[in-house]
Amino acid sequence: MQIQVLKSKIHRAKITQAELHYVGSITIDKDLLDAANMVEGEKVQVLNVNNGERLETYVISGPKGSGVICMNGPAARKMQVGDVVIVISYATIDFDKANSFKPWLVFPDENNRLP
Repeated sequence: MQIQVLKSKIHRAKITQAELHYVGSITIDKDLLDAANMVEGEKVQVLNVNNGERLETYVISGPKGSGVICMNGPAARKMQVGDVVIVISYATIDFDKANSFKPWLVFPDENNRLP
C-alpha cells in the first residue's frame, strides 16, 4: 500500500508580489525551494494564514536570495502582498516507510530568507 505524506513545507513566508495577469503558479525564491527540496513545476498547496484560503498550483523558481513569493494568475485574487502563507508539497511512499520518512521543513525569516 502507498500513502501520501508531507514531503516539504515552507512555513509562514510572506507574499511579496501578486501578478493577476500572469499564466498562473507561485514564484518562490530558489534558495527556499532548494532548502525545502521542491522543484520547478512541482504541485503545491498554498495556505493563506490571513484569510484561510487554500489552493493548489505549481512552482516557478524565482531569483536566489530575492525573498520572492509571488502569487500569479487568478490566485492573486485570493492572496495579497503581505499575507502570510504556508507552502506544502506531498509525496507518495510505501506505507511501511512512512514512519521513518522525514520531511523538509523550512522556516524563513521576516524577509523570506533562510535564517
